[in-house]
Amino acid sequence: MTAPGELIIEPKDGQPADACVFIIHGLGADGHDFEPLVPALALPKDSHVRFIMPHAPRLPVTINGGMVMPAWYDILAMDLGRRVDERQLKKSAERIQALIQEQIDQGIDSQRIIVAGFSQGGAVAYHAALTFPAPLGGLLAMSTYFATADNIDLAEANRQIPIEVQHGNFDPIVPESLGRSGADRLKEMGYAVNYRQYPMAHALCPQQVNDIGKWLSSRLN
Repeated sequence: MTAPGELIIEPKDGQPADACVFIIHGLGADGHDFEPLVPALALPKDSHVRFIMPHAPRLPVTINGGMVMPAWYDILAMDLGRRVDERQLKKSAERIQALIQEQIDQGIDSQRIIVAGFSQGGAVAYHAALTFPAPLGGLLAMSTYFATADNIDLAEANRQIPIEVQHGNFDPIVPESLGRSGADRLKEMGYAVNYRQYPMAHALCPQQVNDIGKWLSSRLN
């Protein structure tokens, strides 16, 4: 699996970043998919946040007839819980973790690093954040599912990580039941989870964007 790079958005005021938010896109998209989200978050003017939006490699995807497209891992079947290539998913999570470590090595406090993911990217975000060996600032899971819940070695360092799970109750791609079951599994594992649902399909809505901005501000300011 090759690493095709990342979209990096630095603080607008030219000041050095003192926090970092990773946003991991969904199947068939790329890092630019969430580029318009950054100004819409309306973070405080004194926030110095770097946004990093990695691009997935191109892989054949079984559920799409083997078509090659941007994907973090192969989806083998669209059954109730999603049957996925866990080896590929974990490799993608390791790539995200390497990028997180790069930010730490550059001087960003690990507790000022947020990992967010949408749809397929959210499954990667779950695994990357919950297995990272240093405490992170938060995990945001959007319209996604906890694909590795039955096969994950949880890191003690992130047992207290703030977790925000958001899902549309009209989602035809990833049913809300999957999002809610992921949040429930986390609670069973002892995590504190805030779950929000929105009257939307497989996308973001204005109220959600507003909530994300407020949540990020509460975590990073």
